[in-house]
Amino acid sequence: MRLSRYFLPTLKEAPSDAQIVSHQLMLRAGMIKQEAAGIYAWLPLGLRVLRKIEGIVRQEQERAGAVELLMPTLQLADLWRESGRYDAYGPEMLRITDRHERELLYGPTNEEMVTDIFRAYVKSYKALPLNLFHIQWKFRDERRPRFGVMRGREFLMKDAYSFDLDEASARIAYKRMFAAYLNTFSRLGLKAVPMRADTGPIGGDLSHEFIVLAETGESEVFCDRKLVEMDAPGHNLSVEQLEGVFDERTALYAATEEMHDAAQFESQTAEGDRLSARGIEVGHIFYFGTKYSAPMKAKVAGPDGQDTEVHMGSYGVGVSRLMGAIIEASHDAGGIIWPDSVAPFDVVVINLRANDEAVSAACEEAVAKLEALGKDVLYDDTDERPGGKFATADLIGVPWQLTIGPKGLADGVVELKRRATGEKQTLPLDAALELLTQ
Repeated sequence: MRLSRYFLPTLKEAPSDAQIVSHQLMLRAGMIKQEAAGIYAWLPLGLRVLRKIEGIVRQEQERAGAVELLMPTLQLADLWRESGRYDAYGPEMLRITDRHERELLYGPTNEEMVTDIFRAYVKSYKALPLNLFHIQWKFRDERRPRFGVMRGREFLMKDAYSFDLDEASARIAYKRMFAAYLNTFSRLGLKAVPMRADTGPIGGDLSHEFIVLAETGESEVFCDRKLVEMDAPGHNLSVEQLEGVFDERTALYAATEEMHDAAQFESQTAEGDRLSARGIEVGHIFYFGTKYSAPMKAKVAGPDGQDTEVHMGSYGVGVSRLMGAIIEASHDAGGIIWPDSVAPFDVVVINLRANDEAVSAACEEAVAKLEALGKDVLYDDTDERPGGKFATADLIGVPWQLTIGPKGLADGVVELKRRATGEKQTLPLDAALELLTQ
């Protein structure tokens, strides 16, 4: 992709109302544009990152056995009346009446609709366990939307819903998603700590938040340091291994400030392992038994032929919110530092003299070879001054910068910079291309 033909409206300064780093950098890097309070247009660079985050979330859900579908954004109010949540949900729900006076709502979550889909088609325990997920835009009418995509009104969310015959099976499904979330956040370059949480308006008696530690986090968290150091559990785990992953992590202290018990923290955690930090919630999972299946009559015939209300869980990940969390956890004075897995481009090739035929030919060669090897390349072929090109490359956070200029080309070398470390190497072009494709 040639930068001269791309749409990348960068800003030198962030607007004064952008209070946190991720909001400031997303605006400066030309990733989003605010259209209304808490509502954003996703510009090309931001959309590329959003799609990569979405892809990783989708892959990890499918690896855990979940099946994707797509539910609409608008839902019938009558479904929510069946569960009893329509009047209880509060002013965060956007309620709509169409021209035929039918009451609708812009879905903040999908427990009712997915339960309706399930009860329409699944009649036997032989179809269980079942986990259905979708990735869809949601709307919650926050009183004070702020912090950019971290607390917007419209947001992209992955929500999954598990259906099981009994509580024991449902708790296994919960632990499978627990492990899948740890794998997901690891692939996104994040260290996420699971913390026991309040179930809130979703309901149920078992719930965990997944918190990413960041200096600019929205709330204070307290945990055993060993939780931050644990590796992702991996895939294809047996039930016994899932139990082990869950028990190992939940045996250690971890709590948000709302759930924090200072005395328990001190008694349960060695002094050297006590970690107090700021955190950002990036995922939330719930087991809520028959809270929705009972009032909505979602039943299956069990092995004995008797109808049984299914046990359910729900599992949310804020896909658009994750972008803000990644930036909060990974940036410097120059701009964003994307993990390789979600970067908008793998490499930016910087042409230091766009009107020099030899330099341009070398850049074109580098771009062609990298793209042939499957790399996403942004080619800065603009006539911007070198300082401006370097500043833009740092701001947008592409992991590698390959700089080609007339002086280096005369000496048979180019410069390769790793954005995350700032390390620079001067080496022949072929050697640089080999390094980039390892």
